[in-house]
Amino acid sequence: MRIIAGKFRSRPLKAPQGLDVRPSSDRLRETLFNVLAAAGGVEDSRWIDLFAGTGAVGIEALSRGAGYVYFVEKAPKVARIIETNLKSLEAGDQAEVITSDAGAALRHMEGIDPVDFVFLDPPYREEGAYLGILRILADSPLLKPSAIVIAEHTKHFDPGDGVDPLRRYRSLKQGDAVLSFYRRTT
Repeated sequence: MRIIAGKFRSRPLKAPQGLDVRPSSDRLRETLFNVLAAAGGVEDSRWIDLFAGTGAVGIEALSRGAGYVYFVEKAPKVARIIETNLKSLEAGDQAEVITSDAGAALRHMEGIDPVDFVFLDPPYREEGAYLGILRILADSPLLKPSAIVIAEHTKHFDPGDGVDPLRRYRSLKQGDAVLSFYRRTT
């Protein structure tokens, strides 16, 4: 696995072995960032990368100019791999790795400056996590008014249209994966 574009372009990322971590494909990350670039880009943006796994999406955001990324990963061994990846890129001062359950981390983070983007990609066996996270984020002070929440999921599962006032406004299918985009409607 590698970084696709930006200042860390072509740099490799370490990934844990096994099926518990399913990194977003290069092609899907490229599609995601092309969509975000067309919508104004990620320069100086703030992110939360939930169920971060290798941290590939958040690190790609940093590579493309994001200002800060919070990586949330509950598996300590996997969180250490994110830290290793950040250290190898000398990007540790632009990030924080939080080893915690996603829902608990979001509640704990409510005092941070609001973010522009939240990316979530729970393991396939945790499909129920989508609705819970969307509920937490719907009225959360963590999101700027214009924030975008992006959910990656399999084409065989639909996380739903959102929770008022956080509603899905776009879906993009690519192979077996889908990106669903949510933002506040009020």
